[in-house]
Amino acid sequence: MTRNFIALLLGASALTACAAGPDYKVPATPTAAPFIGAASPAVSAAAAQDRWWTLYNDPLLDSLVGDALAANTDLRVAVARIEKARASLRGAKSDRLPQTSLGASAVRSRTSAAQSLPGIDRENTIYDGGLDISYEVDLFGRVKRGVEAARGDYAAAQADADGVRVAVIADTVRAYLDVTATAERLAVAQRTVDLLDQSVRITGARFDAGRSDRLDVIRVTTLREQQKAAIPALLADRDAALFRLATLTGRTPQDLPDTVRAAIRTPQLSLPIPVGDGQALLARRPDVRAAERRLAADTARIGVATADLYPRITLGGSIGTTALGGGNLFGGGPLNWVLGPLISWAFPNQKAIRARIGSAEADSAAALATFDGTVLQALEETERSLSAYSHAIERAQTLSAARDEAARAARISLARQREGQIDFLTVLDAQRTLAASEADLATATRAVSFAQVDLFRALGGGWGKPNG
Repeated sequence: MTRNFIALLLGASALTACAAGPDYKVPATPTAAPFIGAASPAVSAAAAQDRWWTLYNDPLLDSLVGDALAANTDLRVAVARIEKARASLRGAKSDRLPQTSLGASAVRSRTSAAQSLPGIDRENTIYDGGLDISYEVDLFGRVKRGVEAARGDYAAAQADADGVRVAVIADTVRAYLDVTATAERLAVAQRTVDLLDQSVRITGARFDAGRSDRLDVIRVTTLREQQKAAIPALLADRDAALFRLATLTGRTPQDLPDTVRAAIRTPQLSLPIPVGDGQALLARRPDVRAAERRLAADTARIGVATADLYPRITLGGSIGTTALGGGNLFGGGPLNWVLGPLISWAFPNQKAIRARIGSAEADSAAALATFDGTVLQALEETERSLSAYSHAIERAQTLSAARDEAARAARISLARQREGQIDFLTVLDAQRTLAASEADLATATRAVSFAQVDLFRALGGGWGKPNG
């Protein structure tokens, strides 16, 4: 019996070549082309680098990114979702194998005297045990398509986790650059206050000597206090960046290393940012890969639903024994077995099945639209980031030139004031212009750093295996 049953299973397996529903084909994407913004001298057409944060050549930043990848709570959630999808895939694959179950029972019973024949024992114990085996003959690919759908969900969960890694790395680098850039803005603000302190002392001395008006002292003191008032807001911004960095690296704010709190210099890129081309971008971006895998899974689910239009054939068998008393349990007499196929078919009323097929087809169409939209959005984000980075650099360069001119004007005005060639209002205006230029340049430099991170994030690197 066992040999015949195994032969039936092998024969049934040979019949599972076809599968209901459409076969999945990867949708077409735009052909390879250089980015419009790649003409900027700040970027290059070389292949994008995966471990892009190492381009800053900052060991402290490298260690913070490593901490974030090891301890970030969002990443832990993403990994847990991968494990859930992997478990679902294992469950789907198990449907390919025969299903077995063991059962055993022991029942003690007593019949009434009215129901028992004379001389028959009214109390007895019935022992029952058996092994059941069933195997679905996947003639129309219901199980096969189910495995395909589960495999697509699993791959999509992996891509989602890669996307979380990209976001965590970018947020960590951005928070670190915010810490250092705000420290530089604080230094600029403090230098401006120190300069104005010097002006207050000079103007006060001139007033004491009768060479300046009291109003001049009030004006320069007011400007000094206005510039000094910006410092508390900058300190709050730096604290916020530090607290954000602590959370991203899985720490409490109190546990952030002192080396991070002491960081005051923003790392700079020494080479143009490598960006590659559009085709490489789409292959690298985790959100595009996740959308493509979800489309594959939803396409497979059409086959799962379509297979229900056809008969479902299950081969089953069981072997067991039933005995009165333990002594007879393993004897030859009580042995029983059953072997045979089971056919189930929802026919002729298949409206519910066709409704499920229609729903699955709609999900697949939505997944295709989502994939197309994700591709377009990836290209848009990259071009937008390239444009923003290029123009941020231009703005910073212009403001740097303006700051240099403002500093030159401030020096000349002070010299001419000492010689009595100009009045105090001209000096005050020059100092006010210099202070504003210094602050604008510091803000623009911070914006350049943020634009770099936005571009790296749009390029989608940081989820692959470490290289180099």
